[in-house]
Amino acid sequence: MNPVATVLAREFPERRVARTARVPKGNHKRTAVATFADGGEVVVQTATDAAALALEAALSRAVRERTTIPVPRVLASGALDGVGYVVAERAPGDELHERFVSLDATAQRRVARSFGVGLGQLHEQFTFDGYGRLVGSARGGQRADGGDAAAGGAAFESETATDKGFDAASADDSDWETWFAAYAREGIAAIPPAFDGLRERLEEAVAAASLPANPPSHLYPWDFRPGNALVADGRVTAVLDWGQPMAAAPGLAVAKVEHLVADWYVEDGAPLRRAFRAGYESVRPLPAVPRAYRVAAVVRSSVDSAGEVTRPGYPERTGTAAVDFHRARLDALL
Repeated sequence: MNPVATVLAREFPERRVARTARVPKGNHKRTAVATFADGGEVVVQTATDAAALALEAALSRAVRERTTIPVPRVLASGALDGVGYVVAERAPGDELHERFVSLDATAQRRVARSFGVGLGQLHEQFTFDGYGRLVGSARGGQRADGGDAAAGGAAFESETATDKGFDAASADDSDWETWFAAYAREGIAAIPPAFDGLRERLEEAVAAASLPANPPSHLYPWDFRPGNALVADGRVTAVLDWGQPMAAAPGLAVAKVEHLVADWYVEDGAPLRRAFRAGYESVRPLPAVPRAYRVAAVVRSSVDSAGEVTRPGYPERTGTAAVDFHRARLDALL
């Protein structure tokens, strides 16, 4: 029996599964949509890194509880034979990545504003004492009704309880300037030879940056973008991916989300940038965003976790066109 069938048999023993369909997305997770004989649908995700998937499920629950961001309800989470799983509601809507360019200008600005509001709420609701990836210690899964699931599930409780179940930890407990420099340089090192003519200038921009000393640390949802959202009737209906979260100065998240919202799909991003910022400022003041943050945001968005150049826009740019897109934005910052 495949992992999805095993999870469904465990979590929904009374319901007959009519069919399952694999969703060909994601580098770290396998995703499938299951349709029950009674017509209901759920999304099942599995991953060999059960702890990472458990943390993502816990964060999804927390974001749904603390913000107005539309996050599908997690119905169950846990682990079977060392494989982590999460079962969530099937959210309505089409992939925003494919639909964004076909939305009218008003709807595009509405979407951009909603991402600004969402990021502002995340920064209001999630604060930390340190910088870096979020970690936690598992205390077993939880079903949506509050009942216990098997050990190894998604409910996480940090040993230091920094933020109601989440903790930020960097490998060497570094201060902000040290952590950010390492983060930016790691991204620069990952870009392929097609960017070599920019590499030295990128390094200089990071080295010359004048950064605030130990700014407040907030949630850095590094993949909070239209590509991980659904849309219907010109409005975002779901934000789907909360994996690999980090904690950082809020200006870094603003730089990255703004780039992915305002620059990724259209030639003139100014109206979308204004809408995004207005949305954020409706929740909290816009933080300082030094040039180095914007450089890091573009660098970190130009290559995926597999080391491949990302494909901006829709239809997606590939090959030289994709490299040229990223280079043009970096040139404008340098």
